[in-house]
Amino acid sequence: MTRLMGLPPVVGPGVRLLVLGSFPGQASLQAQQYYGHPRNQFWPILSSLWGEPLLTLPYAQRLAVVCERGLGIWDVYASCERTGSLDSAIRQPVPNDLGPVLSACPQLRAIAHNGGESFRHARHVQAGGLPVYRLPSTSPAHASWSFERKREAWRAVFEVSGLI
Repeated sequence: MTRLMGLPPVVGPGVRLLVLGSFPGQASLQAQQYYGHPRNQFWPILSSLWGEPLLTLPYAQRLAVVCERGLGIWDVYASCERTGSLDSAIRQPVPNDLGPVLSACPQLRAIAHNGGESFRHARHVQAGGLPVYRLPSTSPAHASWSFERKREAWRAVFEVSGLI
């Protein structure tokens, strides 16, 4: 199996909420874009919460809006071995070092995990003393929740974190 490398963090000094996924899927790695699968609901949820047509923007502009709004994006794993895109197929993961990213975000108020695999690392993140939330996965593999139900769970965390 080939070792896959993740994407760099999307953060800035104004980040108030850091969303951690597990590891990018194949479509995201190929595009070198967070949440690059066309059926992933991450960008549609943000668009709905912020009233911004994010999917119509080039990726670099989406990231600029995310940072302007106080949101950071990263993953708990820096690298892993995996066939396909499912979290259950992740083997030999190497975690990202959150320390430098957390230091670069002096306004950070909370960390939210996008899905269960990411949330498995919550105890390590909680050592930083920030509130930690588990959000429903935006992955197309997590179809047991409707878009509306996911959006409302995300809305609650965004409101508490001052993003809406």
